[in-house]
Amino acid sequence: MEDKPTPKGPKAPAPAAAPLQPANSEQQFSGFLAEVVEVNNKVKTGMYGEVYQVTCRILEGKDKSRIIRRNEIGPIKVGDVIRLPDTSREAREIKVK
Repeated sequence: MEDKPTPKGPKAPAPAAAPLQPANSEQQFSGFLAEVVEVNNKVKTGMYGEVYQVTCRILEGKDKSRIIRRNEIGPIKVGDVIRLPDTSREAREIKVK
């Protein structure tokens, strides 16, 4: 059996690691913080029933302390803080027949 020759010469330098966080993290996320006040577990929406309708209180911005209804994807519970892209839209109430 023959031994395979090993390549000779310097190894290629490893790529530099990218920084984990940008220098200015305030510009990374836009929107308004809101706290979930109530989760309507009786009604799920979406094609597969994965969307919950929640009532949330706006924590910042011009609509601070306003309570609105929104549709949220995934597991969510009372007390969670979510980030909403805007506070002007509100979900219609889903009525069960």
